[in-house]
Amino acid sequence: MPELPEVETVRRGLERHAVGRRVARVEVGRERTVRRTSAQAVIDGLTGTTILAANRRGKYLFLPLDSGDEVMIHLRMSGQVLVAEAGSPRPPHTHVVLHFDPDAAGERHELWFVDPRTFGEVVVFDPDHVETELPDVARLGVDPIVDDLSLPELRRILRSRRRLLKPLLLDQHLITGIGNIYADEILHEARLRPDRISNELSTQSERRLHAAIHRILNEAIDAGGSTLSDAQYVDLFGEGGSYQDAHHVYGRAGERCRTCGVGWIRLTVSAQRSTHYCPRCQR
Repeated sequence: MPELPEVETVRRGLERHAVGRRVARVEVGRERTVRRTSAQAVIDGLTGTTILAANRRGKYLFLPLDSGDEVMIHLRMSGQVLVAEAGSPRPPHTHVVLHFDPDAAGERHELWFVDPRTFGEVVVFDPDHVETELPDVARLGVDPIVDDLSLPELRRILRSRRRLLKPLLLDQHLITGIGNIYADEILHEARLRPDRISNELSTQSERRLHAAIHRILNEAIDAGGSTLSDAQYVDLFGEGGSYQDAHHVYGRAGERCRTCGVGWIRLTVSAQRSTHYCPRCQR
């Protein structure tokens, strides 16, 4: 599933290429993609509106409209948001298409939501009623980038509960946007084992974890995210990210640790998720 850096990369693309554009027409080809409401609700909610901004919280994208409503896009496992010239051949599993009015140069473009596994979704909702229309969004925790997660706030989260570190980082109700890839990379950067107990960390370990969260996420954003071997994550123009080349532990089980040069990366299971770490670097 695309995580915070990948979704932020898509958001930045939308900010450049979708904000300010008026939606002339909408196609919905798969009801499952708009399952929270209906195809007609998405068509009616988008047609004739102008996109005012491109926002993100955790792994969710939000596009405020001049109608007062917003569009929520969740990529989940295999969703992609792509922009193309009008009339371009569409990839298989293109389930929602926004046709924009011509731009200043007279060129026409389309915005596609592509999702082979159909776990993702597109919703038009009233932001004043997000608690009832999108309760999962209303329950999201602090976003490390949008909310600029502070050290005191991280300490509060860590000390107020007794949790294994890896599952805590994955809990979207506490810290939203971090998934399996970046939890492993963050814990390696912080030199902390994934099975450490959250409320037993030293103040020094808390500082290292706080710094690692910000450093890893920002470096991954700068690299356009991570595109793995399945190539399911791409940016608005179908280009992959490059941060996978900088992974120190994720996907490197059985390899020598790049950090210490001595340990071997181990693969275990934590909270039913594959977990990669170096037993020498991480304590």
